[in-house]
Amino acid sequence: MIYTCPVCGFPSLDELPRSESGGGSYEICPSCGFEFGYTDDDQGYSYEQWRKVWIKKGMKWRNEETGIGNPPPEWDPVKQLEGIGV
Repeated sequence: MIYTCPVCGFPSLDELPRSESGGGSYEICPSCGFEFGYTDDDQGYSYEQWRKVWIKKGMKWRNEETGIGNPPPEWDPVKQLEGIGV
């Protein structure tokens, strides 16, 4: 099954961001870099707070910062955000 990132709207997460019992998946969204269970639970960011930071930094593909990987050719962060009502 494929899941959507509740932070940035990336439509291809491999795991449910949070389990039914509430635990984070520890998957890192390749689009915004949010790690479910770490960025929120350990660092204290809400989805909204991280989204604001990501937008303020120019909505860059997470891996652009590390130099690993490139966004898919059709990647459109504005469209992603619209898909989750932002």
